[in-house]
Parts: sequence; C-alpha cells; structure tokens
Amino acid sequence: MLKDITIGQFFPGTSVIHKMDARVKLLLTAAFIVMLFIADSLRALCVGIAFTLIVYPISGIPIKMMWKSVKPIIPIVIITALLNLFFIRTGNVYWKWKFIKITSEGVDTASFMAIRIICLIIGSSILTYTTSPIDLTDAIERLLSPLKKLKVPVHELAMMMTIALRFIPTLIEETDKIMSAQKARGADIETGGPVKKAKALIPILIPLFVASFRHAEELALAMECRCYHGGEGRTRMKQLHLSWRDLAGTVFVCLFFAGVIVVNHIVK
Repeated sequence: MLKDITIGQFFPGTSVIHKMDARVKLLLTAAFIVMLFIADSLRALCVGIAFTLIVYPISGIPIKMMWKSVKPIIPIVIITALLNLFFIRTGNVYWKWKFIKITSEGVDTASFMAIRIICLIIGSSILTYTTSPIDLTDAIERLLSPLKKLKVPVHELAMMMTIALRFIPTLIEETDKIMSAQKARGADIETGGPVKKAKALIPILIPLFVASFRHAEELALAMECRCYHGGEGRTRMKQLHLSWRDLAGTVFVCLFFAGVIVVNHIVK
C-alpha cells in the first residue's frame, strides 16, 4: 500500500509538459483547480474530466500512475460520497428505510463530489510528476518574489515547501522499511480491531520520528557544509524561460476553462 503512494515523486521525461516553464505549470495547475470548483453540474465537470484524460497521455506518465495517485485517497472519496448520499434528503426518493433515505439529489451530489476529488488529485499530480524539486522551488520563489518588498522570506518559504514535498517519498520508504523490520520481529500490525491496530502503530511511529529528525539533521549539516545561508546573493544553474510550449499550454487550459463557463451558463 505504501509503495503505491506517489505524492511528491518526479518522473524524468521529454514530453511537452516536462519542458514547460515550472512557473506556468504552477499557474495552470491553479487554474485547473479553479476550473473544477466552478463547475456546478456533472456536464460541466465532464469538461474537466476530458481535460485530465487528454493531458495525462501528453505528459508521458504511465497510465498506471493515475491509479496509484488516486488509490491513497479512496477512503476519503468513499466517506465524502456517503455523507452526501445519506445527508442530502431533497429530490426524488429512490430508497427509504426508517430514517435512512437515498434521493436523486443525494446520488447526483455524491457522484459529483467523488468525480471532482478524483480529477483534482489526478490533474494536480501531473505537476509534481513532470517538475523537478529544484524547478519547483525556483518557480515558487519567482511567483512569490513581489512579497519580498514586504520583508517576507520568500526563498526560505519556497525551500521549506519543496523540501517537505520532496521528503514525502523518503518517509514513505522509511515507513515501509520499519514495518518490514517489525514484522520480521514478530509484530502483528495487520490483524485485530481498530484499537489493536492503533496500538500496533506505536512501534512504527517512534522509529519513524527518530528517522525523520535524523534526516533533517543530516540535511541541515549538508546545507551548512555547502555554505548555504538563504537566498541572498544566490545564482541559479538553470534559468527559467518562457517558450511556445507555455503559450500553447495556456491557450489549451483557457479553452477548457471557457468550456466549463459556457456549460455552466448556457447548457441547462
């Protein structure tokens, strides 16, 4: 299960999306999220689904990664769908038993929210799949650079966010190793009730916290040995430049964004 979590991973490639400017990809990802949230019907959401299904093959990321990006949040999707299914009581009644009632609007809303969350995760994961941590740091810093006039430590914030994102796969791998080691010592962490499983996590969480602090200390020491002292006076090995790919990607996203707006206001 842990090996299926792909949050924060970067997959090198030569696709058009890989070669796009990281700043543009950040802005277009934000526009994609807004596009999903302004869709107020299943028909409008179908535009976002179409966008996701087109962009994913273009990115060159294996289709199996789509499932891996969604798999960890399936419990959240199910809980959200069930809450909408049972607590929305307006519309035509499909099934009723005592105080439980399933209505047409409940089914529509549950389906709508589940599809929206899945599209959100799949579409947003393309950003980290196709953008290296270094480019992501530079992009965040450049986009937040106007805040430097307000004495906001933009470089440090961008560095912290990127390091946190980068260490998610590392901590997942560390957790998997600890679980395997505990199982080899006879620990039972997969059977029993919720209370027993919660208690079984203690021998995993304590070594994980120790390993996390160890990684943080090693990273801090490595940065100090390289004379790192923040963003002041630093230069970049790779300069970010806009190209025709960025313009084409922007136009592409704008077309789908406009499609959602049209479906919202015209198609009834």
